[in-house]
Amino acid sequence: MGKTVKNLKTGKSITKPEPVDREVPFDGGVMITETDTAGIITYANRKFREMTGYDKEELIGSPHNINRHPDMPKAAFAQMWETIKRGEMWEGYVKNMRKDGKYYWVIVWIKPKFDKEGNIVGYIAGRKIPDRNQVRKFEQDYRKMKELEE
Repeated sequence: MGKTVKNLKTGKSITKPEPVDREVPFDGGVMITETDTAGIITYANRKFREMTGYDKEELIGSPHNINRHPDMPKAAFAQMWETIKRGEMWEGYVKNMRKDGKYYWVIVWIKPKFDKEGNIVGYIAGRKIPDRNQVRKFEQDYRKMKELEE
């Protein structure tokens, strides 16, 4: 079985699937999520729910890494967190995993949300259709990064 994540809102544990080597291409459209400063999902629009296969009750209150594919290196997300915690926008190629174990590639942009005093109160993320040539490049880069981590 896969890794388990806990939904902080419902208290339920969600077991992530084992990866299935089958891509479901992201066809575009608006796929938006919002999180608190710890990366806990506070909003997930319909397109995101459809693409991931998780329902609203499973997503709201769960860590955003609920859909992280195990092929993704930790270092890619370390750089992302450094950038957004500084209050800057981050953009990168990400391989995500659906509830059924299949995967999809997206270009993700993440930007901080600020309160009136300028404090970061959360993050908003959107996705774009990835360039297939770049996906191949990132697959190789991420594979090398994973090897260094293990």
